[in-house]
Amino acid sequence: MSLEKAKKHLAAFGAESRILEFSVSSATVELAAEAAGCEPARIAKTLSFQTEGGPILIVAAGDAKVDNQKYKARFACKAKMLPAAEVESQIGHAVGGVCPFGVNEGVTVYLDQSLRRYETVFPACGTSNSAIELTIGELERFSGFAGWVDVCKGWE
Repeated sequence: MSLEKAKKHLAAFGAESRILEFSVSSATVELAAEAAGCEPARIAKTLSFQTEGGPILIVAAGDAKVDNQKYKARFACKAKMLPAAEVESQIGHAVGGVCPFGVNEGVTVYLDQSLRRYETVFPACGTSNSAIELTIGELERFSGFAGWVDVCKGWE
């Protein structure tokens, strides 16, 4: 079902046929990199957080980690990831396949600066065995992002 939501969303941009479906799991950065045949840093992992304004997604490079101080400075609250049991109901995709495509109404998407060093990245497409290769410009357009943020460390 989640893959269908992502496909429908990406169809609006004529990109649904570019979705890669793997015969193996791509639920973690390492598994996704192996399945996609790229370095782990090019996996665009999508992290879900709870804020006072509702759930948000931060799409970051596979080698980046959230920096609590940067996050708090940007969002004026402590970085609190959604509990795994709540991710699907609040975001629209289950853990392992969370992506910025076809998310629930009211979910705000941000892209982290860690992604900008690549021409293309691989976000998931709603399941733990799917991805799509996108340019940064396509990721911006297809995700409907609210803006770029600098909330990660460890990738510099």
